[in-house]
Formats: sequence, C-alpha cells, structure tokens
Amino acid sequence: MAKERLVVFTRYPEQGLTKTRLIPALGVEGATKLHRQMTERTLSSVRELCCDRPLSVEVCFTGGNLALMQDWLGADIVYQPQGEGDLGERMARAMSLAFQGGIERVVIIGTDCPGLNANLIAQAFHPLLPLLPAPCPLSSSPLPLLEASAPKLADPLGDQYQQAEVNRQSISQAFW
Repeated sequence: MAKERLVVFTRYPEQGLTKTRLIPALGVEGATKLHRQMTERTLSSVRELCCDRPLSVEVCFTGGNLALMQDWLGADIVYQPQGEGDLGERMARAMSLAFQGGIERVVIIGTDCPGLNANLIAQAFHPLLPLLPAPCPLSSSPLPLLEASAPKLADPLGDQYQQAEVNRQSISQAFW
C-alpha cells in the first residue's frame, strides 16, 4: 500500500459553472474549455509522477457525478465527491480520510496552475517542506500545493493572509 496520497481538487466542467470569473474574457465555452484543458494537463502530470513513485491518487470533485468523471478523466483514478463546506473544510476532510486510511503524507493540488508538473508535485512530498499554501495566478484560492505529514491542519499565516495579497503576489511572481 502506498504511504503517500496526492489529492486533486477539481470540478466537472459544466458550462457556466467553471472559471466563471473568466467568462467575460473567454465566453462560457472558452472558460469551460480552459478548465477542461488545465485539469487534463494536471492529470497528465499526475500520471507521469505515478510512473516514478508509489502513490495513491484521489480526485475530489464537485459537479457532475462518478460516471461523468470516469468518462472524462478515466477509470484508473479513485474519485471522491468533495462534499459540503468551504474549501478549507473540504480539504481538511480529504486529508482526514487519507490519514484515517493509513496514509502518512498527503499533498493536495488544484488544477489552476499550468506550470504545475510532475517534478513540482514530487517536491511537495519532501519531508522538510512546511505546511504552506502556494498561490497561483489563475486560482481563486491559495491552493494548489499543500503538504502535511500530520492530521492537524492550521492556518500558518493567521488572519494576515488575505486573498487580495495572494492574488497580487501570484501575479507579480508569474509575470515579472
């Protein structure tokens, strides 16, 4: 049994429900297509990583259903609905379930970073990395890399960690 789990947070690409902030610029179809492509690219990197590392992979999804997810991304992946709650609660639940199942290390990623590759994901499993969110310019949340080796989750940056600042830093790092 693998001791590490990679959890991918995504949603089924339903027009009008994915990448809604990008609809004014890309249109409904364009935003949906972008989401679909980013998720597929992320899963390609995940599959590449699995060739080199014994790893349990789970896709936590919203929208759609199990059959739609399997038809879209393949039946070789374990799928789990994200369930209710805010992003933090859903992430905590995914980590808790992994730890309860005997997994020792969990990394959670989103699908909003085109530069995320197998090497970067592998680095997130490094035992010396702290529990820190990694912002991404296309993401509405400070996901996509979150590493933990213990089931206790905490906000390491406290109330000072504001979304506007995350977005500003992400854009600055991505484009300058």
